[in-house]
Amino acid sequence: MRSAPRPRFLPLAGASIFSGLATLAISLAHAQAPPGSEAAPPPVYLRPSPMLAEELSPESKKGPTFVFGDRVSGQPEVRTSVQGQAELRRAATAIRADRIDLEESTQLVTTQGPVRIQTMGNLFLGTELQLRLDTFEGFFSQVDFRLRSGANGRAERIDFLGEQRMIAHRAVYTTCERDNEASWNPSWDFRAQRMYFDFDAGVGEAYRPVLRFKGVPFLAWGGSVSFPLSEQRKSGFLPPSYVLDTTSGFSLVTPYYLDIAPNRDATITPTLMSKRGLDVGAEFRYLEREYRGVLRTNFMPGDSLAGQDRWAYSLQHNSLLPASVAGGGLSYALNLNRVSDDNYWRDFPRQQNKALVQRLLPSDVSLNWGRGPWTVGLRSLTWQTLQSPDSIIVPPYDRLPQLTTRYAMLDVPLAGLGGVDWSVDTDFTRFQAQRIAASQINADRFVGRAQISRPMVWAAGYITPKVQLHATQYNFAQEWNGLNTAARTVPTFSLDGGLQFEREARFFGRDFLQTLEPRAFYVYTPYRNQSALPNYDSAENSFNFASLFLENSYIGNDRIADANLVTLGVTSRLLVPSTGAEALRLGVAQRIRFADQRVTLDGSVPPVNSDRLSDLLVGASVNWTPQWSMSLTTQINPQQGDSKRSAIGARYNPTPYRVVTASYKRQQAITSTDNGSQQIDVGWQWPINDLWGDRGQARAGEGLGGRRWYSVGRLNYSAIDGKLVDSVVGLEYDGCCWIARAVLQRSTRGLTTTNTQIMFQLEFVGFSRIGNNPLSTLRSNVPRYQVLRDQVSMPSRFTNYE
Repeated sequence: MRSAPRPRFLPLAGASIFSGLATLAISLAHAQAPPGSEAAPPPVYLRPSPMLAEELSPESKKGPTFVFGDRVSGQPEVRTSVQGQAELRRAATAIRADRIDLEESTQLVTTQGPVRIQTMGNLFLGTELQLRLDTFEGFFSQVDFRLRSGANGRAERIDFLGEQRMIAHRAVYTTCERDNEASWNPSWDFRAQRMYFDFDAGVGEAYRPVLRFKGVPFLAWGGSVSFPLSEQRKSGFLPPSYVLDTTSGFSLVTPYYLDIAPNRDATITPTLMSKRGLDVGAEFRYLEREYRGVLRTNFMPGDSLAGQDRWAYSLQHNSLLPASVAGGGLSYALNLNRVSDDNYWRDFPRQQNKALVQRLLPSDVSLNWGRGPWTVGLRSLTWQTLQSPDSIIVPPYDRLPQLTTRYAMLDVPLAGLGGVDWSVDTDFTRFQAQRIAASQINADRFVGRAQISRPMVWAAGYITPKVQLHATQYNFAQEWNGLNTAARTVPTFSLDGGLQFEREARFFGRDFLQTLEPRAFYVYTPYRNQSALPNYDSAENSFNFASLFLENSYIGNDRIADANLVTLGVTSRLLVPSTGAEALRLGVAQRIRFADQRVTLDGSVPPVNSDRLSDLLVGASVNWTPQWSMSLTTQINPQQGDSKRSAIGARYNPTPYRVVTASYKRQQAITSTDNGSQQIDVGWQWPINDLWGDRGQARAGEGLGGRRWYSVGRLNYSAIDGKLVDSVVGLEYDGCCWIARAVLQRSTRGLTTTNTQIMFQLEFVGFSRIGNNPLSTLRSNVPRYQVLRDQVSMPSRFTNYE
């Protein structure tokens, strides 16, 4: 029968304990000294801490050694032997065996019988151990191991080269869990004659390894290959990707990752396409205290299908200089995007930089400075428009350059008015475009806007009167409508006010705080004839709850809509008293016009809006439980009595890895040539095992458990055209330590062109993903998609603590 554990040595351990008790006793004695005696020093308190340090200090590693066992013998400071359920502990290392011998002069530990070592979260079991405690150097025979990261394996021999490094000979490595030790056969394993482990760097290296899946050799290497032991970055080849699509045929992608520095890295991606040739892509990322950015490039010499070189580049850079350098906050930003030809977006739909598969590519350079109430900005913006014969785009105007200034003051005391807010904004822009593509002349435009408001706010509401003055001057590069210059000055007055009422309420057995929030917004802008002015950047605002309470119904500076109207709206909400969460929101708003709006975007004579009542906007959102949410927005024409635009959405998310979303969007036809639109969108991620009652249990980063099928996808259907516009449908299988994915994606490119691709992936959890990576497709297309077996944090060194 095992005796009670007892510390045997070192004497310093006992001395430290008695010293601490003596100090505590002295402190208590001083605390209880009678009045008039010598002033007592501050007492010493033991401060508990709920945290255990992940990293040990050098001092703690040199701490005392404790031994336990049925029998302890030896010679002090020479040799110690522990027999019968022997155990030795020092710092983060614990050794158990039938017998443990320690030579104190060399700190060499030898064992007999089955041996078990736990150190820094790693667990080793073997037959024979020789180990120096001070340097953690030695060897271990016939070893089974479980690492801190959750990986398992075995080796004929392990040579320890310190606490953070070791070499395993004739080794097997896997992230599959152990079940029955006698019959344990992992679904996949990585075998090699020799494996080097560097836990500090989070990297392993195997010599002539073989990757096996279900007992069948899957991949083999003739030389050495590195593999990850943690989520830390490392240089090397990433798993190859295999893509099959209707645009470029079969593609083989072999990326190489460069870990340049903790704040800099690069990825070089050669892609061999069966129908086109070789494309070489590169991505360089950097992050500094004062700036950050990413540069992406692609080059394909001699595209076999297009008969020309294809290239693309994209640079995003942001920088903020210290105020001491620029006399204020100085920042600049670069957003540069260019491709070789008009068909690039169509031919390379899987381009990693999504900005380069759009048809309007900006190249934007901006410089901004701010100090106190001043803000100054300088900008240069040009566009590359990728045209398509079946869908022509009118190119936007370049801004070469644009200079803006703003001076704003808040809560400024003004005699008789109290605290007022006022500001002055200016904008000088030179608009340029090719005359053959643009319908207007190039020009310089100067815009000035001054405004002053007096917010009056109290607990139950607010009132804000505001006065604005807009002034615009145009200088045309050539004569425009018989003019070389044009000008416009427009004043605007607005009055915004709202109230907020609250009461305690109870609905369906739940307590809420119910609000009632009416709002009224009046705008008066006199009519100014703007039909002779060009339109470079103005467009009609979307009809929503935010735009209904704006002074101008147009965005941009080229059109200031005349207005004599009031917008009335009311919102009611149900709030959870304990958290403030919004369980229900209902809102309605409508404009009432007292005069026709005569200013139009194209300068036409008929009024753009002569209806006294605008469309009625109704919105609602319900988040009654965390699992369910619904939303509704509809725009109703009061004259016709029907809905011009509607959007309905719902989400059901009962547990992690279970989600279904659905939405319906309808847009009424605006013109005789427009058919309108009706879009039905459905997305989901759901375990198929639920069909036969196997629901599993959700765990962070571990899915719902192993041996489970998942269906995932998103469908976008056009009811007007009677066809699927975009679709993503896939299956996932979670095999505990491996995951298989198959995803089919069909995308529409233009009015008549589609691209279909099939993606397969076999993921060895915590080791590698082989095949085309569909995860980016699922993340960007399926709402609330969650990655299976996605490690959320590095395991603690106390994971395998004994």
